[in-house]
Amino acid sequence: MATVEHCLYCFETLVAYFERRKSLSLKEIKESYEEYSKDLSDKTESLEKRIPALRRVADSNDSGSSSSSPASGSSMSLNTETAATSTDSLPEAEPPITESPLFVTWNIVDPESDDVSLRGCIGTFEAQELDEGLSSYAITSAIHDTRFNPMSQRELPSLEVAVTLLTNFEDCDDAMDWEIGKHGIRISFTDRGRRYGATYLPDVAAEQGWTKEETLVSLMRKANWTGRRDKWQSVNLNVVRYQGKKKSLRYPEYKRWRDWVDRKSEEKV
Repeated sequence: MATVEHCLYCFETLVAYFERRKSLSLKEIKESYEEYSKDLSDKTESLEKRIPALRRVADSNDSGSSSSSPASGSSMSLNTETAATSTDSLPEAEPPITESPLFVTWNIVDPESDDVSLRGCIGTFEAQELDEGLSSYAITSAIHDTRFNPMSQRELPSLEVAVTLLTNFEDCDDAMDWEIGKHGIRISFTDRGRRYGATYLPDVAAEQGWTKEETLVSLMRKANWTGRRDKWQSVNLNVVRYQGKKKSLRYPEYKRWRDWVDRKSEEKV
């Protein structure tokens, strides 16, 4: 499935494009994010260890340093009967994905309502090496989506990126042979001698609150079909359904990681 590292890589590629510098590679980002996550985990663990100690001091002061009974607010009680986690019960880790059909979506996040609106989305149904494919489509969807003006650097703080890796392609038995919220669909058809085609990712119909019919008609419109809405069923649609493993990340999360990377680089100098 898509990962945080994939999203960081898209942001890193776009920021490097604007700053006219070389981007870190996907491999470098994976390595640095592993260290970054461990660093955060160590700091969190240290803080969690300090908080109960501070609570005990506060409880001791409140009770006049009495030691006759444990403080009622203490969070340090442990259940000695809790069974240890068995590594045998843990699921096996999935092998890392190195290539996949993919889409990169950029959204604008409203700072007041936290609502998101589409800023660009382009991808491919051809399997791509992720290092090359993500960097290419991160820029293409930000700069070359003809539905929007090219993105500018000042928009970065309000951006969210979503990476969707596509899987499980299947021909549908008919136009309704797919599930909202589970499948993305890709349609192709010919009408009056002209070919049409378009796709919606798996989350689109559910987010818009559409029925299957509304989704199909909207998708036909997206493909620039101008026929009458009530005649859509007379068109012979070829529909392919697929699933998408998506991950999203917002710019402030990227910036925290990037600042950490810069600090680490300075420490090594």
